Amino acid sequence: MNTPMAAAAPASGQVRDFIQHRLQRALRQRVRYRYVQPRVLREGESFRIQSPCCSRNVDASGGVIDIALLVPGAAQRWCLCARDHANGTWVARFKDEPLDTVLDLLCVDQERQFWP
Repeated sequence: MNTPMAAAAPASGQVRDFIQHRLQRALRQRVRYRYVQPRVLREGESFRIQSPCCSRNVDASGGVIDIALLVPGAAQRWCLCARDHANGTWVARFKDEPLDTVLDLLCVDQERQFWP
C-alpha cells in the first residue's frame, strides 16, 4: 500500500497497544455516527480505521468502509489520511501533527473528510 509518509522507527508492541487503545477511546467521543462501532486495525506501524457506512454515500448497502489511516512519522508526529473511495487510495489530509491534534481532527471532522 502507498502511504504518504515513511514510517518512523518501529514502536514496541506495548506502545502500539497503548496507541490502539487511545484511538479506540477517542473514537467513542467522535461527533459523527456515534451509534456505530468503528474498528481500529493495525497495519504495520500504521493504524487503519473502518466503520459501517451509515450515510450510504460510499456503500449503498451500509457495509464496512475504510475511514482513516494514521501513519507515524518522526518525533511522535502523525500523518492523517482520508480514503478516496472512488480511486481506492489514501490521501494525506494532515501531515506532521501530534497525536492529540490528529485525534481531534478525526473525531470532529467538520468537513466530512473522514466520515463521508
